[in-house]
Amino acid sequence: MANTFKLKTDTAVGTTLTTVYTVPASPATTTIIIGCLLANIHASAQVKASVKIVTVATSGENGDDVFLIKGVPVPFGSSLEIVEGKIVMQAGDIIKVESDTAASIDVALSVLEQT
Repeated sequence: MANTFKLKTDTAVGTTLTTVYTVPASPATTTIIIGCLLANIHASAQVKASVKIVTVATSGENGDDVFLIKGVPVPFGSSLEIVEGKIVMQAGDIIKVESDTAASIDVALSVLEQT
């Protein structure tokens, strides 16, 4: 089993849910999210951010899409660390980020991929 640490980033996320990371399906991979930092890059205002996990499963134990945060304020000139524990994701699962303001959030997502 190979373990690989990765940093996934996205800049200027705006008002639509934007895919930041998708767990690889081939080879079959389990990913552990070990950190997720959101930075407000708006020129002068607080913004509200949301982070969602979209699961590949459609039913059963892991069949629900969930928000890790929804509409949480990120003050001007600040950042917000939203993962204080570990979150396990399966092959095909997706992390998406959104803001209530256009081009206002930078994302840094740290993951450990296990294949």
